[in-house]
Amino acid sequence: MSGLAVGLAALIVMVVLLGLRVPIGVAMMTVGLAGYAAVVGWEPAVGTLRSLAYDTFASYTFSVVPLFLLMGEFATRAGLSGSLFEAANAWVGHRRGGLAMATIGASAGFGAITGSSLATAATMGRVALPEMRRRGYSGALATGSVAAGGTLGILVPPSIVLVIYAILAEQNVAELFAAALLPAALAIVGYLLAIAVYVRLRPTEAQPAARSDARTRRRALVRVWPVLAIFAVVIGGIYAGLFTPTEAAAVGVVATGVLAAARGSLTVRGFSDALLAVSGTSGMIFLIVLGAELLNVLLAVTRLPQTVAERIAAADVAGIAIVLAVLALYLLLGTVMDSLSVILLTTPIFFPVIAGLDLGLPPDEVGIWFGILTLVTVEVGLITPPVGLNVFVINALAKDVPMAATFRGVVPFLVSDLVRIGLLVAVPALSLVATRAWF
Repeated sequence: MSGLAVGLAALIVMVVLLGLRVPIGVAMMTVGLAGYAAVVGWEPAVGTLRSLAYDTFASYTFSVVPLFLLMGEFATRAGLSGSLFEAANAWVGHRRGGLAMATIGASAGFGAITGSSLATAATMGRVALPEMRRRGYSGALATGSVAAGGTLGILVPPSIVLVIYAILAEQNVAELFAAALLPAALAIVGYLLAIAVYVRLRPTEAQPAARSDARTRRRALVRVWPVLAIFAVVIGGIYAGLFTPTEAAAVGVVATGVLAAARGSLTVRGFSDALLAVSGTSGMIFLIVLGAELLNVLLAVTRLPQTVAERIAAADVAGIAIVLAVLALYLLLGTVMDSLSVILLTTPIFFPVIAGLDLGLPPDEVGIWFGILTLVTVEVGLITPPVGLNVFVINALAKDVPMAATFRGVVPFLVSDLVRIGLLVAVPALSLVATRAWF
């Protein structure tokens, strides 16, 4: 059996295992190890497994993952989500659809601290949903805006998923963070416009609130300034050359921990619970990463991605057509899998193919551009029917809202997302302008 046939058979077996609900990390490890052993023999395969785990996780870069997770845990315990929502509500809540707009703004700010879409959606759902329903917002608009706002968690830097992509694709983390800034801003603006159009077409679904006075607005800003300061120190420190991303994450952990302690919400028990939560999540991520590395070893020895790239080149298919096909697959996968799993599963397969295409960009920029496109597309999958993980998270919090109503509520945001993906594909400079300016 040729190496190429082994690679293809391994991918088919992995799809079957995932269909049987085998955890993705276990599925990738099983397929990677068994496939590699079929090509080189069991003794070399076991030897690779013995050294691969250490070689992978001894990397200094990987320490950024638990640090950013701990930063998010402390931010949640400090009540930053509530502060962000109150500040946004004080400034735009009096407009029609203003509470939904405040949810988007607060989700962007909270996502910048946590770096997780599901965590952002769940946390903002608990904060924003009760207030919007109390103010007479329809179930569709309320749940749709929270679900869509949650997707900003993996796009607004710092993003854990971007860190993992950078490691797998051997890209610079700081450059990817810079490249994500403008697409993230476009996402926020697009969502705000989507809400504005929605409430104009359906004015009865969002009732404006009373305008906050100047004192209330100032007080709200005072409570939210620590979030802005932490974001400025973490992200600004990276681009000013003061910190590496890992050092910036450590600074962020200290800052959010001190803030949570100062607000009296980080007790000894709370600190212990935060560490346990981060340990569990980090262990899950590292298991999937190890599985992805084993799969990558199999793909390297079978040369499956390189063979696919060579055949695509021989078929004379336009590079942009291949990119669009890959993005369509990402959109499909994003509807049934979480974003981290999709990135870990597919990057070793698709990145060599995309890197080998003639896209009119320097090779180093292709990796950055494709990473942002991947992240944005997977993010859209989180609110795309028939599954959409963010939609299920929010629906579990708003049991009185039918699932169909929530999916109807996310339609305007999906339209905005598809327009944004089209812009990023057509104008790569939108995701490269910051990188070109700073690096």
